Amino acid sequence: MRRLGIHSFVWTGGQTQENLEMALNKTAEHGYRTIEFAYLRPERFNLDRLAKLAQSLDVEIGVTMGLPVDKDISSEDTAAVSAGRQMLADAVRAVRDIGGNKLGGILYSAHTKYNRQPTKKGWDNSVAAIAATADIAKDASVDLVLEIVNRFETNLLNTTAQGLKFISETGSDHVRLHLDTFHMNIEEANPAAAIRLAGDKIGYFHIGESNRGYLGDGVINFDLIFDALLDIDYKRDIVFESFSTTVVDEGLSLACAIWRDTWTENDPLAAHAKRYIELKYEEAKRRRVTNARP
Repeated sequence: MRRLGIHSFVWTGGQTQENLEMALNKTAEHGYRTIEFAYLRPERFNLDRLAKLAQSLDVEIGVTMGLPVDKDISSEDTAAVSAGRQMLADAVRAVRDIGGNKLGGILYSAHTKYNRQPTKKGWDNSVAAIAATADIAKDASVDLVLEIVNRFETNLLNTTAQGLKFISETGSDHVRLHLDTFHMNIEEANPAAAIRLAGDKIGYFHIGESNRGYLGDGVINFDLIFDALLDIDYKRDIVFESFSTTVVDEGLSLACAIWRDTWTENDPLAAHAKRYIELKYEEAKRRRVTNARP
């Protein structure tokens, strides 16, 4: 693990500059060293001010997003694909301008529950668009990571194996996978095996519980997850993600199906998550030493 981080949606819905600055300060206060923001529109926020604050706090910034339906690069609609490609290029530049180091999320399709099967033409459109975005990201020194999510949030990439096929077809060495334990728990036959399958193609990792709440309050076996991360010698960022309608807006609550809140106070949640992840990581390392002891 390189840096342990937290999603800004634990702190704020992110509608104002002041809220984003509060999220940065809260992140540092709790000892996290990276924060994940949702797509930051330069016309709405002072990115330079956010960058300077993050640097002063020694907190790195990553950005994730999902494409809207009218900018779906996996569509067969030429106008939608073109608009999506432009949105991705703009997002890369926003990440660069805020001093961020990665752009992730559902970059390859719309973030929605589809009412149709994916098509070969749509897949090819998406592959081509991501390959072009990867070139832009590489020039901007921004990592490009594609989040593998469950069937209710995309119809294109639901498993690690699908993601590996996709990034292989881009022909780019600058595209990696963004895996998430919440989504893996739904779609993978064996999440730990999927981590080992992906290996060094993982560029970013989300820790989230099966009910989107406190870690340990769901059904995910995090011992197996951290054993697998050690097995592949994962040395990139790990970020905790959790949602509550007490923080995020109605649009995100509907998109992510947050129908009930598993928490209402974010400070205790954030403190617990940091302790839990660090404990599980140390336990995994101890198990490895114990197993190797003659």
